[in-house]
Amino acid sequence: MGIVAIPLPGPGWLIVFAGLFLLATEFLWAERVLEYARRRVEGWTDWLGRQPVVVRVAVAALTAAFVYGVVVVTLHLTGVPHWVPGWVPLWH
Repeated sequence: MGIVAIPLPGPGWLIVFAGLFLLATEFLWAERVLEYARRRVEGWTDWLGRQPVVVRVAVAALTAAFVYGVVVVTLHLTGVPHWVPGWVPLWH
């Protein structure tokens, strides 16, 4: 379920890591995967922290654009909820 939720709006990665955390209490392979993921995330955040502000802003802008695109495509495929005000610029 968590892998499917990653590109969708919501807590996709949180679900994946929470599931890995629970599985790691019982299975060695899950503990290894969780440790690998932790090292990768730490490496990414360390690298990004060493970059100039321009690079960090660019990464933030690309991330925001990706999330916006996923939300728009999801709303297009599933339909705009009835509770969204009419002035919100989404196609119906």
